[in-house]
Amino acid sequence: MSAAASTFRPDIEGLRAIAVGGVVAFHFGMSNLPGGFIGVDIFFVISGFLITRHLMQEIGRSGTVDLWRFYGRRARRLLPASLLVIVATLIAGYFILAPPEQQLYAKGALFASSYVINLWLLRWSFDYFAADTANNPFLHFWSLSVEEQFYLLWPAFLLLVARFRPGERGVAVLLGVAAVASFAACAWMTTVSQPWAFYFSPLRAWEFAVGGLVSLTVADRWASGFRFAPVMGWAGLALIGATYLIVSEADPFPGFLALLPVIGTAMLLLSGARQSAVGPAALLSLAPFQWTGKLSYSLYLWHWPVIVYATILWPDLTLGGRLACLLVTVGLSVLSYRFVENPVRLSGWLSAGSARSLGLAALLTSLGVTLSYGAAQLAARSVDPDQRLIAESAARSSSARQIDTACVASLEQTEPRSCSLGALQPRKTIVLFGDSHADHWSTPLAKIAEANNWRVVTYLKSSCSVAAVPTWNVRLMRAYEECDAWRKSAMKEIADLKPDAVIVAQFSYSYVENDVNGDLDHLVTRDVWANGLRTSLAALSETGAEVVLLRDVPVHKSYLDRCVARSLWQGRSAAVCDTPRNQAIDERVSETEQAATSRLPGVRYVDLTELFCNETTCPAMIGGKLTFRDRHHIATPYAATLAGSMQRAIFGNQVAARWP
Repeated sequence: MSAAASTFRPDIEGLRAIAVGGVVAFHFGMSNLPGGFIGVDIFFVISGFLITRHLMQEIGRSGTVDLWRFYGRRARRLLPASLLVIVATLIAGYFILAPPEQQLYAKGALFASSYVINLWLLRWSFDYFAADTANNPFLHFWSLSVEEQFYLLWPAFLLLVARFRPGERGVAVLLGVAAVASFAACAWMTTVSQPWAFYFSPLRAWEFAVGGLVSLTVADRWASGFRFAPVMGWAGLALIGATYLIVSEADPFPGFLALLPVIGTAMLLLSGARQSAVGPAALLSLAPFQWTGKLSYSLYLWHWPVIVYATILWPDLTLGGRLACLLVTVGLSVLSYRFVENPVRLSGWLSAGSARSLGLAALLTSLGVTLSYGAAQLAARSVDPDQRLIAESAARSSSARQIDTACVASLEQTEPRSCSLGALQPRKTIVLFGDSHADHWSTPLAKIAEANNWRVVTYLKSSCSVAAVPTWNVRLMRAYEECDAWRKSAMKEIADLKPDAVIVAQFSYSYVENDVNGDLDHLVTRDVWANGLRTSLAALSETGAEVVLLRDVPVHKSYLDRCVARSLWQGRSAAVCDTPRNQAIDERVSETEQAATSRLPGVRYVDLTELFCNETTCPAMIGGKLTFRDRHHIATPYAATLAGSMQRAIFGNQVAARWP
């Protein structure tokens, strides 16, 4: 067997620059590249191309692969810079993150050091695009773990294939079969459980396999003689550019959309086999692309912890601040490339024997794991009573979830499940209906029910609006059809129950256009929202029950549990986590909802905003208690203090119990 000639390809170095440039631009928010994250897919294809080409050459020369020598080269190339960034990130995190966060992310560092952080992220159901991932300084190591798992298994796979001597065309067929099988599984899993499709290396193997296919001599010879290879290359570059511009984190990715950057990269790699002054290789060979491509690995390693810590320290980071972060990233990358990455990779002493390189790998891996474990233990001892109280407040479940976590229906669930709180033989039955923003009100309602011999029956479903409007689920990455089915069935059960009152609460700011949480896609207009509200609330009022629509709670600019814990750790006041009222509340949404309910008989609109905000500010702490466990879910201990105020606002003189 043979493979393409082993020569330096400047176009590939330039392609690395495009890949890392997209990723950095996306994470730094410095350009309108919503699909910049697909730079990782470009890296996967390049890795498949280069590694397969190298291994096929070795098999062609000797009939086998020196696995230890191969693993030694990979270790010298990847591990020293990786460990440097892990250690630096842990040290910086000690001063920036609160101890509970340090504990969590030290575990991330441990799994990054052992090349399986992608599996750890799956274990904890981390969504790469979720807002809270912005705090995880080791998140970007997921792609490096996928690559390292590929490096571990791919040589053995090719060696096994070579033993059957199928010829290069036979190898191409086997690679093609592997690519199709992996892609089919990836496309299916994207619709079922997107994190698995995103993080699980076997479901990303097809991208490496595509790179391997275009590295084979048969593909190289075809491309070398293809007169339109330059045109194909420009088309591939255009395809990558279009993907950067049209794909976003709201799309179901990877799935079929990942074909765009993968095919575009394959076209570029093929076109580079034909030397041409008019092809994209001429552009990619320019000095800026070459310089950036050379630093691409270091840039990728450093950029994420830099922007994560910068946005934690300065939440309202300006464009100038992001440019400063870019300069810091470039400076750190140059230093680590010059003094760590290159010296170790080119070390003659280490290259002289596989055992030396593998010994280095074992040492660096052990050191990374040991330091990460030590950092987690140090963080555990640093948790003081105040920070423990904040963590416990954020972790405590609502009254409904304390009965059973299944009281809040999962995303895929369509059949309602009611849960009851309060008296078994009640004087009144109150229904609490809505999403997770209804759930957090179950705590004060449970206290009201207990004090008045009432029963509260909950109908709750995560991320599902009571308003009859089309919704898009960001986790499922598709239209939330399950919500429509669940809402219809729940409203039928509520009608059959014939309750005395129905209290409706929902995360309005995640469904309707607004200025406090408006960076989401697929939000409906306020007119559509008003019509959807009227439809659902009118149907509920026809049951004869009194219907109360609660105004949505404020949305804070930061996760309050983390922000307050950090402020305590850093010796600052919790007030630094307060949010100005005009940034936490969009009055236009409230006006829309009031107008929608004003003419509906038996429907009232109740505003409890005064429980969370004064005239200018929405505090993070009130009465020594954390107000919200994240940005917009009421912390259960604080919710428990709201029973009296909620009772007076909703039920007035209908109740026997009195509260201070």
